[in-house]
Amino acid sequence: MKISNEFYQRENVVLIAAELLGKHLYTNIDGQLTAGIIVETEAYKGPEDLGSHAYNHRRTSRNEMMYAAGGVAYMYICYGIHDMLNIVTGAENSSHAVLIRALEPSEGVDIMRHRRKIYNDDTKLCKGPGALAKAMGLNKTHNGISLQGDEVWLEDKLIHVDKENVVAAPRIGLNISEPYKSIPWRFYIGGNRFISRN
Repeated sequence: MKISNEFYQRENVVLIAAELLGKHLYTNIDGQLTAGIIVETEAYKGPEDLGSHAYNHRRTSRNEMMYAAGGVAYMYICYGIHDMLNIVTGAENSSHAVLIRALEPSEGVDIMRHRRKIYNDDTKLCKGPGALAKAMGLNKTHNGISLQGDEVWLEDKLIHVDKENVVAAPRIGLNISEPYKSIPWRFYIGGNRFISRN
């Protein structure tokens, strides 16, 4: 069963980022079903967060989807190369989002291998946000897509993630001032082989 919009539309994006660990992300693109268990996320907390595209209420055609009510995808291209999947959270105009950083492949692995041209190491298929978007068939055309639809959605399959196994760490690749450079808003399942880095 799809996770309801009520889950996404809560205000605490940091809590949501941690709670997304263990949830299943599904895509059905051109009739090809793929899925993976979310093992790494990063929270971006709207206008106060120097790391957020919506810092200081910045609003552009690129980040407009961040201002939607939670429960849609915010897709953007990083470095002109990598598509990045974010899940918008909070009420309309909150501009919070969670970057999905890594998945443990669970369904449609052969499809992922073909999309990524990687056939000998499944741990690399969805390791990092650009890699997982490509493996799952996602790109900027999916910006704004509802997570209640039949192309992209999340399910809670009751995979139990012990709180003791959830690691909170600084986000990756942000050249910004403190405290937001070191604030522990990246979450991952400790010891999981599929995370982007320890």
